[in-house]
Amino acid sequence: MTASENDLQTLFRFLNEVGIVAQLSANAFEKVMPEGMTLPQFVVLNHLVRLGDGRTPLSIAQAMQVTKGAMTNTLGHLEGKQFITIAPDPHDGRSKRVSLTAEGRAARDAAIEALGPELRGIAGEITLSEIAKALPVLENLRKVLDTRRNPKT
Repeated sequence: MTASENDLQTLFRFLNEVGIVAQLSANAFEKVMPEGMTLPQFVVLNHLVRLGDGRTPLSIAQAMQVTKGAMTNTLGHLEGKQFITIAPDPHDGRSKRVSLTAEGRAARDAAIEALGPELRGIAGEITLSEIAKALPVLENLRKVLDTRRNPKT
């Protein structure tokens, strides 16, 4: 089935709104981050909470769609704050594995807690039932975009 021009415009409007929401929410989050934590650092901590420990730096970089060098820098800052540990892979001596520490989980939770007033303000203007209805569409869009970002050749 081929999408019509109107379908493509609707999809563009939707993706444009998602992009604007992402930018606005990132700015709101950066304003309330705990001292010394950057948004990329939070994103890595949150990634480890969501998907679990034992990720390689390369797999985290790929998930965040940043260079390995940029991820190495972010991981270095997180390790310096004792939010993560980086250890050699026990099965492959060439690779490393990243694990979240209790301090890292607490820092991630503190960042989310700091966002509380902003979230409460949003909840006062948009009903949670509206948000809940939008979640399946957004989750499906994320899955489609994630699959398409590295198509198999």
